[in-house]
Amino acid sequence: MAIGTDSVVSIHYTLKDDTGTVIDRSEAGEPLAYLHGHGNLIPGLEQELTGKNSGDELSVTVPPAQGYGEYDQGLVQNVPRRALRGIKDVKIGMRLHAQSPEGTQAVTVTKILGDMVTLDGNHPLAGKSLHFEVRIEDVRAATEEELSHGHVHGPHGHHDH
Repeated sequence: MAIGTDSVVSIHYTLKDDTGTVIDRSEAGEPLAYLHGHGNLIPGLEQELTGKNSGDELSVTVPPAQGYGEYDQGLVQNVPRRALRGIKDVKIGMRLHAQSPEGTQAVTVTKILGDMVTLDGNHPLAGKSLHFEVRIEDVRAATEEELSHGHVHGPHGHHDH
């Protein structure tokens, strides 16, 4: 069965950045299962997997626009440390949830200078090309329940974690 919309696909993957550093990989021996065509993977990777079959192996480079987006300087702001009251021991690299007009937003502390803290609302992989090595383990049709929920259930899926 070829991968298409509404397929449940199980893949093993390794994700590296431009320097070859491993950023992420499928967990120890367990493939990642996802519902194809429902926005569960970044667009560039999902597009490359369309039409492939179980057993296929591929190397995919996904540019930022097809991954986590271009880096947006407008999502970086400096706030006084007092704006982070209630958060003990603020450190660089810390991930926080901030309230914005668009709702809750994940931000990363990227700099602390005196009383000013720089918060970056970009995804940590924004602006980066992503290099995937993928092996397709299995392809099957989604169940009605999976389709109605928009994600995978059952072995190696949503409810197993």
